[in-house]
Amino acid sequence: MGLYKELCQILGEENVRVSEPMSRHTTFQVGGPADYFVTPKEERQIQDVAAVLQGAGVPFYIMGNGSNLLVGDKGYRGVMIQICKKMNQIEIQDNMIHAQAGALLSKIAAKALTAGLAGFEFASGIPGTLGGAVMMNAGAYGGEMKQVVTAARVMKISGEMEEVPVGEMGLGYRTSIFSKNGDIVMSADIKLDTGDVEKIRANMEELKKKRVEKQPLEYPSAGSTFKRPEGYFAGKLIQDSGLRGFRVGDAQVSEKHCGFVVNRGQATAAEIMDLIEQVSDRVYTQFGVRLEPEVRQVGEF
Repeated sequence: MGLYKELCQILGEENVRVSEPMSRHTTFQVGGPADYFVTPKEERQIQDVAAVLQGAGVPFYIMGNGSNLLVGDKGYRGVMIQICKKMNQIEIQDNMIHAQAGALLSKIAAKALTAGLAGFEFASGIPGTLGGAVMMNAGAYGGEMKQVVTAARVMKISGEMEEVPVGEMGLGYRTSIFSKNGDIVMSADIKLDTGDVEKIRANMEELKKKRVEKQPLEYPSAGSTFKRPEGYFAGKLIQDSGLRGFRVGDAQVSEKHCGFVVNRGQATAAEIMDLIEQVSDRVYTQFGVRLEPEVRQVGEF
């Protein structure tokens, strides 16, 4: 049986696409075709797909909303497994939220608001999913995932499921044990505090106002492009290097916030990568600080 038929047997033909342009599924709106693009709706399907692919020696990549992802112009030779479309259930009991890895952070924040639960407002404007947020310990405005997550359910490389408490996740600045060992986050538990709905709403609105004022939301991007170097701010270093508005083709250092690289319309992944490398080199030459991309690069460039 061919790989396409095996994937269709596990997932259903409607959930398997061939030569799917990744520009349709990333917030940068760039990226060539993935050999296969699949959308599972339950853990068992991911286990079965992973087992088939590992047995066949076919690479695969788990993605959420595509918000921190740069896929090469030549695409991805393997199987892209997207979980945000169908594995996104959110359940609330008392002050605990249990959500699947594909749940958008904005949706979790909205549910928390409705339930009068405080502490997740920082994540309300991050355009990613819970799985990616746990893996990268996403954060903003003084909050980060390690402050609210209590445990995660993950799939090991072996295919076995395991519950991992927060103390064993190795959550640090934009990192976790999962980003190093290849475990796949399937769901997570979040513990919040009981709060006043109007105060929570006001906090979310204030953070939204800050984002609109300071971030280039009018252009496709992958969010903050570079990790924050210890003791510095990436955007300030880029600005002080004279790179505000610097362009390579349609890839540009945002004129609004130098920590963002944006797609002005027809940028390619190669142009974005070239820009990132030139910015990193210029900042290193000027200040002796090497900027590292926060955006994950996947596929053939």
